[in-house]
Amino acid sequence: MPSAPSAIREEDRALYERLATLPDIPFTAQERSHYLDRFIGLPSGREKPGRFWRVDFESLRPNSTTLDLQPTTVAVENSNRGIAVFDLATAARECPALLARAFGATGVHATKFGALAAAFAQRGVFVHVPADRACDEPILIRYTAPAGGAIFPASVVLAERGARVTIVERIEAGNDAFVCGTTEIVTEENAEVVYAAVQSAAESARVLWNRTARPGRDARVAWANAEFGGALAAGDLCVLIEEPGITTEIAAIFFPRGTQHVDVVSTVEHRAGDATSETLVKSAALDRGQARFLGNIRIAPHAQGSDARLRDDALLLSTTAHVDSVPALEIGANDVKAYHGATVGAIDREQIFYMESRGIERAAAERMIALGFFEPAIERFPTAQLRDEIREALAAKLS
Repeated sequence: MPSAPSAIREEDRALYERLATLPDIPFTAQERSHYLDRFIGLPSGREKPGRFWRVDFESLRPNSTTLDLQPTTVAVENSNRGIAVFDLATAARECPALLARAFGATGVHATKFGALAAAFAQRGVFVHVPADRACDEPILIRYTAPAGGAIFPASVVLAERGARVTIVERIEAGNDAFVCGTTEIVTEENAEVVYAAVQSAAESARVLWNRTARPGRDARVAWANAEFGGALAAGDLCVLIEEPGITTEIAAIFFPRGTQHVDVVSTVEHRAGDATSETLVKSAALDRGQARFLGNIRIAPHAQGSDARLRDDALLLSTTAHVDSVPALEIGANDVKAYHGATVGAIDREQIFYMESRGIERAAAERMIALGFFEPAIERFPTAQLRDEIREALAAKLS
């Protein structure tokens, strides 16, 4: 059994000791130790603590004394015939070659917290959609962490040629819970995957995630991500465009209030030409809520014909709230279309005046404007029921 390095902090040594209690599925003991080494050694790349940002990602880790991997609850609803949904451990035992085509194939475990999720990975879901199979109803995956517990969920999707599937992932966690999960999507040509993730953890929970997609030629992948709960919600959302004809869409919503912190990084890697990407982010902050969005678009020198767009709008609803918006373009090709735009500001006074002049009270006017602000992103989420739930969650934030 691999052991902890000799020169290591005591709290990290306890994490190595916990690895000894885990099975060799989906990773061997040596692989788990390797990933924990990477977690401890890698920088997070996140903002350092300062005037507004109060989270130190370099020292962030689960509490080994309360780390219990058993109570993780995974619930799946799948009414689609011919679409297989496996428990991750079952897939690793019964169809390892099929699982290996997607699990770990996107590089999702290369980041600091992606490596932590791999080190303790045990529970998760593998969705396999055969060629030319269409999903009639969305597949629902629900991960629940108990109060004070830690979970490391792994969702893996493999869509064969011409497959169509919609998946809705829900993350729920009790107070003081620690969630560190990964999602991977791999498709073959002409496939389509729509993946929506909604996080509604308790107010003192910490939720970290890494989600990466690698579409095939002429495929479409759409991410829709909503962060509502937790004292801290932070994640990386990435799409690797390595074949022509790919269409990818990213939509993100987050709304920190109280003392919540949200940190979202999106990255679209245009490594092949003649592909399209669109990123849309809508955020608001209230009370002392803090947020940061970093949107990366990278176009390789040989990726001619790429079309990349990014739009990020943030609404500040109190004088003590703070949102950083950092759109970034790296363009190596000359025959491309690339656009990015970002706004951060308060509600327009002229809009308030217009609504008050028509008999709408100021508080109601501000509420209506704020809710309408999110609509362009809400429309990117699948199913009318899910969109209504998101509207209700946003309305609750404003109450």
